[in-house]
Amino acid sequence: MTNHLHLLVSAQLPNKLPDIIRDFKKHTNKQIIKLIQEEVESRRDWMLYRFQYHAKYTSRIQDYKVWQDGYYGIACDNINILSQKLDYIHNNPVRTGIVTTPECYQYSSAANYAGEKGMMDVVLLDLGFAL
Repeated sequence: MTNHLHLLVSAQLPNKLPDIIRDFKKHTNKQIIKLIQEEVESRRDWMLYRFQYHAKYTSRIQDYKVWQDGYYGIACDNINILSQKLDYIHNNPVRTGIVTTPECYQYSSAANYAGEKGMMDVVLLDLGFAL
């Protein structure tokens, strides 16, 4: 999606998930800023200004803030919920009009689930049926 991210994440210890999300955000924040600074992009200065502006309002972040605080976690503790969330994630770019089919969105695992080679390596979930 152009302004947010959906992930299905698991942790060996569920109480460690907030730490995992925190570390993910910290690492990707640094990498995103680094890429923006290195890339010749017409909106580079505007993006850096916006991320720097939002960093001013939190003491935990020094220079740039890419991610919003918190996350919305849903326990996918049964096959029905897991399947529903995966379907929601795959169809999100279709609902917003970015693509016509889930498999066409290059940043999705939908192609992998359709038996095609996607852009990323994906560990397919055994849902007991095809999506």
